[in-house]
Parts: sequence; structure tokens; C-alpha cells
Amino acid sequence: MSVLTSTLSRSQAWELLKQYNKDPFHLQHALTVEGVMKWYAADLGYGDEAEFWGIVGLLHDIDFEEYPDQHCIKAPELLRAGGAGEELIHGVCSHGYGLTVDIKPEHEMEKVLYAADELTGLIWAAAIIRPSKSVMDMEVKSVKKKYKAANFAAGCSREVIEKGAAMLGWDLDTLIEKTILAMRSCEAEINAFMGKLA
Repeated sequence: MSVLTSTLSRSQAWELLKQYNKDPFHLQHALTVEGVMKWYAADLGYGDEAEFWGIVGLLHDIDFEEYPDQHCIKAPELLRAGGAGEELIHGVCSHGYGLTVDIKPEHEMEKVLYAADELTGLIWAAAIIRPSKSVMDMEVKSVKKKYKAANFAAGCSREVIEKGAAMLGWDLDTLIEKTILAMRSCEAEINAFMGKLA
């Protein structure tokens, strides 16, 4: 089986993201999903593809800040202009499946992105109201409690998270537990980086 590789380097991907994203919230989310995707690549036996998984995570919302009404629709144009290959474009756009596009997540990487993207937002929202403001002491039960409160992080679609878990053949607790671990793996580095950007 061929290893998924990116036509863009990580530094090129970051510069491309910054062309269309200025809001620190969006940049932090992109970095978080990048780190989470790299962790999942290693965890699921795709270590050789970790860079590619990460770049897909980094660029997954490239069009959201400037073109929110065309999310995952405008992305191919922006990505192609930046030199992205078709595998990367498919990976990015598949997380809009059933929402804005009909591009179904096929590869395990795409299913992970679909499942974990919204969940990282919910976990982060739960973390920043904790005394530690961190995922390092976050537990599955704490996330589940927030998850069940429909008005908490209401923009994070529970339906998408549950569909994603089903695509992967996991129960919700497994997805939450893995995503917490994935977020722990990159939290300190992202916080330090965002501190320099501020």
C-alpha cells in the first residue's frame, strides 16, 4: 500500500494557512487538529504518514475564516493555488461530508479528521473553564458531562462526532479518550507557539 505523502512541506502549509487565516482562535484550532492528527497517525499504525495527516489537519479549515458559507467548497481552489495535491484536497474536504459537500471520508485518516475535528473544539471549550485551563488533567467523564449539555459548545456538532465514531467502529468513550490523549501530546507546544504569536 502506498504511503500518503504531501506535495506541500509543513512550512509551506503553514504559510498557506496564514494567507487566509488571521484570527488566533482559528490558528490555534488548526494547530490543535494538526497535533491530534499526527498523534492518531502514530497510534493507529500510520507513523510513516504522520506528516501528511498533520498537514491535512493543519489545513482542514483553510476556507472557513474568509468563506464561512463555502466551507469545504472554496478549499480546493485555495489549496490547488498553494500547490496541494489531490489526496490532501480530498482529505481536507471530506470533513464537510453531509454538511456542505458529498465527499465521503474513505481513508482512515479522513474518518479520524471527521470524528475528531468537532470533538477537539468541545474538549478545548471544556478545558479552558477548568482551573488548570488544560487538557492534562481532563477526564472522559468530565467531557461526557459537558457533551450531554446541549447548550455547552453548541457549535460543536454531536451528530458529526457520533457519526465519526461509528465510521471508525469505536464507541464514544474510546473516541473521547483517544482525542484527550492526542490533545495532551501537543498542548504545551501549541501554547508556547501561540504565546510567541501574540
